[in-house]
Amino acid sequence: MLATALAALCLSLTPALAVQPDEILKDPALERRAREISAGLRCLVCQNQSIDDSDAPLAKDLRVLVRERLTAGESDDAVRDFVVRRYGELVLLKPTFGQHTALLWLGPALVLLTSATGIAFALRRRRAGQAVRALSAEERASLDAILGNDRASLKDY
Repeated sequence: MLATALAALCLSLTPALAVQPDEILKDPALERRAREISAGLRCLVCQNQSIDDSDAPLAKDLRVLVRERLTAGESDDAVRDFVVRRYGELVLLKPTFGQHTALLWLGPALVLLTSATGIAFALRRRRAGQAVRALSAEERASLDAILGNDRASLKDY
């Protein structure tokens, strides 16, 4: 009973792959390469899943395309490049770094740096506000004169 429950738990924790049995290649080495490539390609319908995880018809077409090109003898990079040329760089789950994706890659660092700079300036201002020096005798006399006049006018109320 415990073994069955443990086996069911282990099976439920494995990722659910949408690869159909008719898509699986007979050569285990080619199938492993196809899975590695598919894991890095985005489903253009789902957008947050790899084509390996998606049940969408377009994802199936892409999985079949990847397997056909691998079977034809193309390298992993050639297959990836073909899919990117055909569907654009959006198809990559991890886009390459270039001029057109620099903001995507550097944006989080820029936000973090800007925030840290803002916090540093705010803390510096706060500390500068706390460093109040004592009033000079002349300043104290001037303040007393001002407050003395206000105190006299407050007695009327």
